[in-house]
Amino acid sequence: MPVFDRVSLAATYLAGATVTYWLVVFAYRVLLHPLNKYPGPFVAKLTEGYAGFYAGLQRLHLVTQRNHQKYGNVVRIAPNRLVFNSAQALHDIYDNDRVVKSHVYLVTLGFTGTINVFSVIDRIAHRSKRKLIGAGVSERAMREFEHTMVGQINIFLKQIVESSRKSEAVNMSTRCKRLTMDVIGLLAFGYPMNTQTEERYRTLHGGIEASNAHNNILMQWPRLQSRAIAYPLHYLTLAAQKQAFELIENMIKTRTAEDKDARRDLYAQVADQLETNPEFRLSDIWSEALFLIPAGGDTTAAGISALLFYLTRHPECYRRLEQEIRTTFSSSSEIHGGPQLSNCQYLRACIDEALRISSPVNGTLWRELAADDDGSRPFIVDGNVIPKGVQVGVNIYTLHHNPEYFPDPYVFKPERWLSGDEAEKRRMKDAFAPFQIGYRGCAGKPMAYLETSLVIAKLLWYFDFESAPGEAGQVGGGKIGDQTGRHRPGEFQMYDVFASGHDGPTLVFMPRGSHWQELFA
Repeated sequence: MPVFDRVSLAATYLAGATVTYWLVVFAYRVLLHPLNKYPGPFVAKLTEGYAGFYAGLQRLHLVTQRNHQKYGNVVRIAPNRLVFNSAQALHDIYDNDRVVKSHVYLVTLGFTGTINVFSVIDRIAHRSKRKLIGAGVSERAMREFEHTMVGQINIFLKQIVESSRKSEAVNMSTRCKRLTMDVIGLLAFGYPMNTQTEERYRTLHGGIEASNAHNNILMQWPRLQSRAIAYPLHYLTLAAQKQAFELIENMIKTRTAEDKDARRDLYAQVADQLETNPEFRLSDIWSEALFLIPAGGDTTAAGISALLFYLTRHPECYRRLEQEIRTTFSSSSEIHGGPQLSNCQYLRACIDEALRISSPVNGTLWRELAADDDGSRPFIVDGNVIPKGVQVGVNIYTLHHNPEYFPDPYVFKPERWLSGDEAEKRRMKDAFAPFQIGYRGCAGKPMAYLETSLVIAKLLWYFDFESAPGEAGQVGGGKIGDQTGRHRPGEFQMYDVFASGHDGPTLVFMPRGSHWQELFA
């Protein structure tokens, strides 16, 4: 037989074997798989590529919600994954010592190859890393760091004064990202990135978002990591990841050249661990810093931007919050962490309501039974027995818009959090998870609330503000007629890149009397 014919025959057999293999795999997934009884999109039962595709479009959270509306509270979103939409499932999964992060988190290891508090799966290792990070973002640490944080907020406010003098409309996503990036850089390693005042590191914001989007696709479609199609995704974000790594390396070198007690920052806590705990290496610090910058910066910026969006579209809420701030405090110097700020109940209600409608992390955080679980007890999620090896999760966006827990879920209504009905408040709190729950809950929650509270309170103290006129004032909202789930002009749009990409709102500021002059005194 000629060589060409032999090659052609071999190719034919190979193609036939490949097709047969996938037909058998697909038939098993549809007909015989332990999850075959659960409803969901047909394509999702066949391949993880369904979720990976929509993750690439940055709207997996919207597609997941649509599937819940069609199929119910339990949806098979991938061959080996179930996503739930109930408060019971939220607690069964995330407040459960038998459950660990899914192995797909390992795709986020990135340049350092070092596991950090985000990607660590082992529970004991997580506790160790969580303790390390938690020391730097605890309420006590925030009290010590607040003066530095306020210094960056004052720069933010001064720049808004300058914009108001020029009658410039201000894109608050851009400004808030720069503010929170500078704050987290100082908190982690006392390093002044100065993105508010200098161009040097401003491209880092887009780079981190691109890297997050890349990782999110791989987390939804992990098999893609071993396919040739993954290489273009990798190289699209390579430059951004390299820049981020170089920045972190520079931050660490600068900080380690100083005495460890020179600043009250995270490094002061970490340095002791390096000296006394042989398990910690310098690369661990790099890895934790790479996690802290997007986790502590981008998510807080998203929350602040969302709240400003909703306040400018709900005048009655704006006026009530404005009154609370301007009657609680008699001077700007009183606006700081403490009882007065904590007693601003409507401010906290506004923050929580913005976090509910437009959560900075609106995707599904996948979990599975720990590898060392012997399976002697059934793993039950909202009445469903989950086979070992199956990944489960609750989609935060969907849960936060479930009318069973939040009536009129798309209406910005801070008053719902101040209701006198204790049963209603308990029902909402059980389903409210912008910072996750359980032992994996966000360690930076105190920092996020403090920074957001200070920024909003000081903005309302120094300025009156409103949406910019014309099309600029519509930035951030949905568009009527959109067919992808982004059709609500009154909803601040989040783009699912594991955390959330966002744009706007675009606002116009008017200084309040002569109060702004205090900033330049």
